[in-house]
Amino acid sequence: MTRLGFPDYLEHLRRDSARFRDVLAGCDPRARVPACPDWDASDLLWHLAGVQRFWAGRIRARPAAPTDADFAEQPTRPSSYDALLDYFDEHSADLVAQLSATDPAEPAWSWAPEQTVGFTFRRQAHEALIHRLDAEQAAGQVTDLDPALAADGVAELLDVMYGGEAPAWGRTDLGDALVRVEMTDVGESLFVRPGTFHGTDPESGKVHDGPHLLLVDPGEAAALVRGRAADLDAWLWKRRGADGIEVSGDRGAYDAMVAAVSEPLD
Repeated sequence: MTRLGFPDYLEHLRRDSARFRDVLAGCDPRARVPACPDWDASDLLWHLAGVQRFWAGRIRARPAAPTDADFAEQPTRPSSYDALLDYFDEHSADLVAQLSATDPAEPAWSWAPEQTVGFTFRRQAHEALIHRLDAEQAAGQVTDLDPALAADGVAELLDVMYGGEAPAWGRTDLGDALVRVEMTDVGESLFVRPGTFHGTDPESGKVHDGPHLLLVDPGEAAALVRGRAADLDAWLWKRRGADGIEVSGDRGAYDAMVAAVSEPLD
């Protein structure tokens, strides 16, 4: 229910990337990024430039999966802040150009079950949004997040970043309780069932055993989490505290949901 049209994702990507760049252009390169305390403004700029560079490359090479060399490749970081801004401009423009020229329905690699170009439209719109917020927090110039995009960001976090169906090599043991996440300003609610995921990735050999979520159809909820879409999106991304977010009902169900979204995301 929260999905936007692909032209909307592209426009948000373009607009939030531009805002990100403009804020950082006037920011002290040494300013700390509150949500990523190991980073300063220059690290944040380098990070998003690298992300957008990588995904532009994936669209250009579609539908081929990246090789080990693609993941291992480390371009030389520009030595000055002005050069870093130019580097961001180059790769941000390339990502927008690649997506603008490509049908979202075309097959393309991603790390998620969805293997289409459309995944990158959506994922990179949210990536730009949350790092725009990081830039604004570093510079002390925070502005509101778009409610419709933030609402879809909440859905993406619950269904893709922290949840989703188990792959063939794992299983999810779901609990009985539902948690309703109500976004008061957009009139949307999402329902999640917390549980535990178990499995061993056959490629990496990594054992996964911990809290998980599944976005499910509406039902009778044991707990309610309620707030503005922008507040909930930023809270789930660990970019703000829980001020203004209301919690009621079964505390155990709420705690199980929070456990599943506890790992910080860059």
